[in-house]
Amino acid sequence: MLTALWHLSAAIRGYLRFYMPTNRAVDWLRGPRGLKWALPVALVATPAYLGLTALTIQGAARPGLGWLNVLVLLFFWNAMKFAWMAVLSLPLMLRNALGDRAPSSTRTAALAAESA
Repeated sequence: MLTALWHLSAAIRGYLRFYMPTNRAVDWLRGPRGLKWALPVALVATPAYLGLTALTIQGAARPGLGWLNVLVLLFFWNAMKFAWMAVLSLPLMLRNALGDRAPSSTRTAALAAESA
């Protein structure tokens, strides 16, 4: 039973990772080409999603529109995804910058050792 639940959750995660637009955007922002855009996109998307959350909360408070609470959860979750991406983008950029320097200095040291 646990194995079936594990496989079901993996299938759902794979589906959501591939087909949901914000998940695809966050995946692209984590990549080396999108990392430089992570902070600007997060600074625009986070307040936008929080604003949509506030508007949807006001709409869900009206009688008969309780189903909008699903959108409240979705908008808030997306806002937190982009806010977390803003927090993670700086360490990821730093890691990439330091990771790019280490091999070049290692290559320089190796070339110096070969020539000596």
